[in-house]
Amino acid sequence: MPPTVSSSAAYESIPSQYPKSVEYNLVITDRKHFHRFIFVSVTIVFAIIAAVLLLHFLPQKHKHQGSSVNVKLAINQALTFYDAQKSGYYPKNSPVKFRGDSGLQDGNLVNTNLTGGFYDSGNNIKFTFTTAYTITLLSWTAMEYQSKYDAIGELDHVKDIIRWGSDYLLKVGSTISNNNEPNDISCWQRPEDMNYARLVSTCDSSASDLGGEIVAALSAASLVFREDKDYSSKLVQAAESLYEAVTREDPRKQGTYTMGDACGKQARMLYNSSSYKDELAWGATWLFLATKNADYLTNATQMFLSAKTDETNFEKEVFYWNNKVNAIAVLLTGIRYFRDPGFPYEDVLKLSSNSTDTLMCSYLFNKYMSRTPGGLIILKPDNEPLLQYAATASFLSKLYSDYLDQLKMTGASCKSDVNYILGQNPMKMSYLVGYGDRFPVQVHHRSASIPWDNKHYSCDDGKRWLNSKDPNPQVLLGAMVGGPDTHDNFTDQRRNQRFTEPNIASNAGLVAALISLQDSPNSHDLKNSLWGWT
Repeated sequence: MPPTVSSSAAYESIPSQYPKSVEYNLVITDRKHFHRFIFVSVTIVFAIIAAVLLLHFLPQKHKHQGSSVNVKLAINQALTFYDAQKSGYYPKNSPVKFRGDSGLQDGNLVNTNLTGGFYDSGNNIKFTFTTAYTITLLSWTAMEYQSKYDAIGELDHVKDIIRWGSDYLLKVGSTISNNNEPNDISCWQRPEDMNYARLVSTCDSSASDLGGEIVAALSAASLVFREDKDYSSKLVQAAESLYEAVTREDPRKQGTYTMGDACGKQARMLYNSSSYKDELAWGATWLFLATKNADYLTNATQMFLSAKTDETNFEKEVFYWNNKVNAIAVLLTGIRYFRDPGFPYEDVLKLSSNSTDTLMCSYLFNKYMSRTPGGLIILKPDNEPLLQYAATASFLSKLYSDYLDQLKMTGASCKSDVNYILGQNPMKMSYLVGYGDRFPVQVHHRSASIPWDNKHYSCDDGKRWLNSKDPNPQVLLGAMVGGPDTHDNFTDQRRNQRFTEPNIASNAGLVAALISLQDSPNSHDLKNSLWGWT
């Protein structure tokens, strides 16, 4: 008699499309009831499909007439905004012609070279926290949608932006520094004309959130440049070193970078961080993806649970520079579906996928989320700009829909919010500068509002253009402004920055949404560099 082999051993080598973390204990005791079960199940599935199709093809209550959206053009323009935000030795081949060398003395006060990076928004400050978030998010899109970027000729463009930011983060990663100086707020001046002292805020390893965000950025960027083995290895080594420093810190001292005046006093009024656990989980997740070291996944899942527990109701549905919990959940869901690490991660990974399912339902069904009369989702109903949250919600929903498509399941996304941003709204205004026939012309931005005429203008000179009622002399192509209020109203005034100021973090969300919605080069054949789809 041949030796008996258990079923688990017999099928262990056969790849499965289902996660190891899911167990099935199905016993058929009555064929009649089983056939009835099959009939009912199939009926329910077809009913759901019919409902989805009906919702898809019925006229939309908030539909606004307008020309079809040119996603490819919008992506190019949204990326071009980062060319306008570059600090340091300005590239001669830049498509933006009203910028030049600037900030060449940055870091001199602390004897460190801190040239480079990006100016955060309409001011001349370089915030490391939002720079790192921006690089993480853009790198994520470059991994998920590399074939799309390549097909529309924007892969080199986005990689150039990511590398520009990564090079800067390599300089600040060991000291975790932010360039902040009050004159950057009070002085309305082009960065090329700056001649005041550029102070540097230096943080230590107790700035856990800032450290975690830089770790995430360097790790994610290392995946984008993995064909350049030396540079990719340099990024990973810097990320691991910094991660060790911030996680080795006494837990009683761990906190946010804006808690202390020396580190985050200037940042507090614009980017006050409310937690650090999500950034530590975010950083550990990207380190796992970059290194395949399971220790980082252990840390990521543990910190994710803690961050999710501490998350406030006010932040639960949003993904932006201050909260990465939902983005981590989507990434962990991807790990569950496409990496399938099994024990001991299955409980947390199942929680992440369940949380993601719930989040997507809240995005897609109006009964769970408020919207403006024109149809824009309202994820934070206070006085903050709405578009940044709508853009990242659109990205996460489309990305998750792509995950489900890969698993031969049904998904949906928030495409209508991107259409709203690009002009299909009650104001018939594109909130992406330069896109369409009507867009904001008084963008709150120093470089765009002051003439590029080879003349030096002082801080006092700049007030003339800050207070001007005329359109900006330069079009800040691809900048997504703050956008409308909860009633779809928008005020195109330079001094009203709530409506008209762009920033690099918000634009990263828009780029992510746009590239996710861009048609795949070969119909539904989406190649993915992060999970290895071919």
